Amino acid sequence: MSFFNRREFIATSCLSTAVPYATSLGNPLFAESKSPQFIDAHVHVWTPDTERYPLAEGYKKSDMKPASFTPEQLFAHCRPTGVSRIVLIQMSYYQFDNSYMLDMMKKFSGVFSGVGIVDENNHPVRNMLKQARHGVRGFRIQPKGRPANQWLNSDAMNSMWQVGAKHGLAMCHLINAEHLASVGEMCKLHPDTPVVIDHFARVGVDGEIRKAELDQLCALAKHKNVSVKISAYYALGKKQAPYKDLLPMIKRCLDAFGPERLMWASDGPFQVVEGHEYAPSIDLIKQADFLSAGDKDLLLRGTAERVFFQ
Repeated sequence: MSFFNRREFIATSCLSTAVPYATSLGNPLFAESKSPQFIDAHVHVWTPDTERYPLAEGYKKSDMKPASFTPEQLFAHCRPTGVSRIVLIQMSYYQFDNSYMLDMMKKFSGVFSGVGIVDENNHPVRNMLKQARHGVRGFRIQPKGRPANQWLNSDAMNSMWQVGAKHGLAMCHLINAEHLASVGEMCKLHPDTPVVIDHFARVGVDGEIRKAELDQLCALAKHKNVSVKISAYYALGKKQAPYKDLLPMIKRCLDAFGPERLMWASDGPFQVVEGHEYAPSIDLIKQADFLSAGDKDLLLRGTAERVFFQ
């Protein structure tokens, strides 16, 4: 019998997807708002209060840019666009100490889901399940300099994928296109594990969207549990609003994965600094003429809700 079954997991999660519950808490995202309830599937938050939430070894306060990005600062950007729920991604400044993210998920119950980070060399399964009880629905993994064909080969990583399949916890990949083939191999070994690829696997990060790299990304569509975040527009292609040069890449992913496996995300706060703004990012999806109303609902709500809020 599993450590906790899916029904118990849902019952004990800090998250509630029901809008009335969040409204009853006086949540700032829902108050006086009848706009569409969109989901931003990728945002980092942090606090300048480094006494209460110390930075990980190797980081210093001057590394935090911007100096602060709290939930309240996030709400000022996302609320006017109709975004009411957010998937928080553990910030690297804190490494394996997920305390700030978890505390914000508890403080703003009903608003946040979470993607945590665990040390794969230090009881990763135990720590994944511990975080899952607090509403975390995925775990970020990345190569960190390891060879593209070896970074997923450890026994610990296999155990993480196994528990992901067992409890519906997504393996969330911050990778480049060169790492996609290894992800595909893991998908063959663990076909029931939810997998999320962040930021188009950073295709176009150097300014050029290469067909071969996009082909590699779309090749993962044959694995039924792979989803892709169409996100971080400020960092891809021409890197200029209104980001319409990214529409062909979005359409290609749509053709490969279908709207039910794509989710929009801002990658805040990086989408709202250095001359970029929040609204143009979500507007690219809202205004795309090749997307039906149903497509837009899945990209802006449905897919992220299925992966991170159920």
